[in-house]
Amino acid sequence: MDMDMNTDGGNGRHGAGGRGRVVAGLRRRLVRRRIRIRRTRGRRLRRAIVVLLTVLANLVGAAVVAYHLTKIPEPHPETAMQSTVFVDDHGDYLGRRGPVDRQEIPLSQVPRYVREAVIAAENRSFRTDTGISPKAIGRAAWSTVSGGGRQGGSTITQQYVKNALLSPEQSLSRKAREALIAIKLDRTRSKDEILRGYLNTVYFGRGAAGIQSAARNYFGVDAEDLTVSQGAALASVINIPSYYEKAGSDPKVTAKLVDRWQWVLDAMAHSGAITSAQRAAARFPAFRFYPPGDTDGQRQYLIDAAASEAADRLGITEDQLARGGYTVRTTFDLTAQDATAELAADGAEKKTREQTAGAETAGEKAAEEKASGVTRSRARPAGDVRVHTAVVALVPGDGAVRVLYGGADYATQPFNDARDGAVEAGTALQPFSGMKLLAPLTGLARTAAPTPLRLASAYATAAAHGVYATPYTVAKITRAGRTLYEAHPRTRTAMTPDGAGLITKLLYGRSGAPVATHTGAAGLRTLWQTAYDEHLTLTVALFAEHPAKGKKAALPAPLPYTAESRSLFVSEGVWSKIVGTAEGHDPAAEPNPGLPTGQTKPILATR
Repeated sequence: MDMDMNTDGGNGRHGAGGRGRVVAGLRRRLVRRRIRIRRTRGRRLRRAIVVLLTVLANLVGAAVVAYHLTKIPEPHPETAMQSTVFVDDHGDYLGRRGPVDRQEIPLSQVPRYVREAVIAAENRSFRTDTGISPKAIGRAAWSTVSGGGRQGGSTITQQYVKNALLSPEQSLSRKAREALIAIKLDRTRSKDEILRGYLNTVYFGRGAAGIQSAARNYFGVDAEDLTVSQGAALASVINIPSYYEKAGSDPKVTAKLVDRWQWVLDAMAHSGAITSAQRAAARFPAFRFYPPGDTDGQRQYLIDAAASEAADRLGITEDQLARGGYTVRTTFDLTAQDATAELAADGAEKKTREQTAGAETAGEKAAEEKASGVTRSRARPAGDVRVHTAVVALVPGDGAVRVLYGGADYATQPFNDARDGAVEAGTALQPFSGMKLLAPLTGLARTAAPTPLRLASAYATAAAHGVYATPYTVAKITRAGRTLYEAHPRTRTAMTPDGAGLITKLLYGRSGAPVATHTGAAGLRTLWQTAYDEHLTLTVALFAEHPAKGKKAALPAPLPYTAESRSLFVSEGVWSKIVGTAEGHDPAAEPNPGLPTGQTKPILATR
């Protein structure tokens, strides 16, 4: 029993010793490993650094190669396209022609405070950065990888590259290319060159690409005429143009834009771009209503005439003109043109009211004519009748056309009655009968149906003592601040001064009681009225027709008996609008040898 106990104790001691030896062995191995690690730590760290440096060197090398291989692309065609803008004689906006609403202008035509407003709104480090924003690139990359929404915050240089030089796709490769081009652009172009490109291409909403079109669409002015407040407002719009374009007509949008506008102005004041006094005086500007009203009804007649003439003067097609980025200053007076349209519309309404007044008015007029023995009334037209009104106003001795009213609505009648319409003359040219006329008026008196523009130019010749001036509608054409064409009157003698004076005295003798005369044997279809002095010639022509229906062509129709009053209403109203508001216009101070001494009112020629 004692032996068994001893045996068991020996086995226990041997087992404990075995475990101790195992533990000791493990400890020795761990110690040796730690020693090896300490001995090789420096070598492994050096290897890791070498690998890291190799990777970095490869990345840098790849970036350098990519940078040198990257070429700055030309602006894509959509960005390079421009429109041609038409303005009136005072510089007021008429409209545009072209595929996009964009006009390129030099940076010198953008006020410095407008440039600084854009920088304050979009990229305050623009003057000092390298063309990229690493934070913005990282944020955009993470957003793309994680499937998040689109991220903004790009520099002005990156925005210009993205909008003008690259496609709009959102991908890491395009973002990387954008960054490379932005860096290269920043290193090879001046900041002003980049800013000019950006301001001429960035989208502002309301269909306007570039600062010049934006200034016109939002405020009705050229970029060079923008105020501090207007410039800050446009800069604020760039952030979300499709939303902020409704400012001025949507109170909620306007309120949000006001907050951003104030933020931009505060930044400008803080940077010294504007003074504290300018900041304090700033008031949120009034925006043009959006969407705009329909102005095509009249202005397209003017643009048609001016575009045709401008293309001819430059020796290009009208399509090339529309895409060329020109500014065409016309001879038109937009205020007078709009007034003419209103007067013509009012005259039409007046005619309708009088026609529906009943048989009593017609009976009274017939009785009056029977008693006087003179038949002056016009037959009441049967069926649907359309009365056309054409108005031309031009400057005698110069040829500048101030008003060219060719129809009530371009959308329904693109044909210009004033410029291209052949209207029966009747006795409208009778004052020129038997008079020796030289080119280009030769044969005028025998013309059966002149255009209102040609007839007006004939009377303008009489007003200018026999000097004929070719009518024109384009005063000046510029592009990028450079004048390409400037009009000069093209004149020649078309009648003797004595003959011109004779016509003037004859017509003045009748001006005390002007009476409209119809076309006589041709029927009561047209009425002409011309008023002139040496400063202005105004012609109004009225004619009527039964509109075309289906395959049935339009047919002449008699004018209503109210045509005379309508013609006088339009003529006197337009004359008053043009002459009555002309600054410094004093006919008595500039005597015309063809007029009686002291004549200060227009000669009214109604035939």
